[in-house]
Amino acid sequence: MVVSLEQAISAPFATRQLADLGATVIKIERPGGDFARHYDADVKGESAFFVWANRGKQSVVLDIKNDGDSETFFALIAGADVFVQNIAPDAAERMGIGAEQLHARFPGLIACEISGYGAGGPRSADKAYDLAVQAEAGAFSVTGDETMSKVGFSVADISAGMYAMSGVLAALVRRERTGEGAAISVSMLDSLVEWMSAPLYAAVHGKGQAPRTSRRHHAIAPYGTFALASGKVILIAIQNDREWQRMAEIVLANSGLATDERFATNAARIAHVEETEAVVSEGLRSISDDDALARLAEAGIAIARVNDLADVWQHEQLRARGRFVEVDTSGGPLELLAEPFGISEWSPGRRRIPALGEHDPAVVEGIIGRRKSSDDI
Repeated sequence: MVVSLEQAISAPFATRQLADLGATVIKIERPGGDFARHYDADVKGESAFFVWANRGKQSVVLDIKNDGDSETFFALIAGADVFVQNIAPDAAERMGIGAEQLHARFPGLIACEISGYGAGGPRSADKAYDLAVQAEAGAFSVTGDETMSKVGFSVADISAGMYAMSGVLAALVRRERTGEGAAISVSMLDSLVEWMSAPLYAAVHGKGQAPRTSRRHHAIAPYGTFALASGKVILIAIQNDREWQRMAEIVLANSGLATDERFATNAARIAHVEETEAVVSEGLRSISDDDALARLAEAGIAIARVNDLADVWQHEQLRARGRFVEVDTSGGPLELLAEPFGISEWSPGRRRIPALGEHDPAVVEGIIGRRKSSDDI
């Protein structure tokens, strides 16, 4: 049983994974609902963000400032296996729902908190949204070209949500073995900086901040997008010098490029990246698209189409593997992506997108009743 006081993306994304894995998830919403419900109305009248992060849950509306609702709220926490929240740290402490506070009060509970900057330190109380954390974590500094850019999806929220979900699962395994609950504290900044480790380490221990490289890889060449003769753009990924040799001999039909000192090693190709890309581009433009693709396949070179979102939705690999499911909403059935876990002999939990306040009273009473029937969880 999971109870969550959550809003926006990071905590809802974590608890959605738990719901996908079969957990009963009770989403506590303020009157008016999670503000992510109102970001847009693009998906059968629902917000795309809310649909993405909240399927499979049940929604309970509580005004926690009201004494009666507050009593229900803490009764739900007391009866849960897991409690997750991502409200401001100072507000959580005042309410008595910080992870350490709840773990001390209910030793068997797994209490997980997600914040922007983590407890302690001068930034703990600062508001933190996805783009703000992307900026703080350096993601902007490595994304884009001459102009820095954000990552085009909620990467800070997702990283924190995944670490929260992983921490909860690990704590559940430990509790199964020892009976001990846990206090879990996850920071969006910590999570995204961890994902930034490779460029961060290279900058700190190497030659400093690398320039942004836009459509190409910053450390491997040729590895990026190239236009074929028709103008169609594909991605080509050369991973080692053997592949470059095959690229030169089979695709570009110029074996001399394999031994040219400007191109023979990856380090040399990076040092001469503009020249490297120029010879690849020139070679691809000199032959037909079909010939280029055939030669790339013969050489065993990895390529990819550069899809837009409509292409992704109709991707033949996703469709052939049944990676879509029908989900119920108050506006009618909806096709969404299936859960990506891929666990054998496993069936996902309920998939409905909950309307505000849509919950099973028997489930709620059952969670509250668990605490009433035991002195501990």
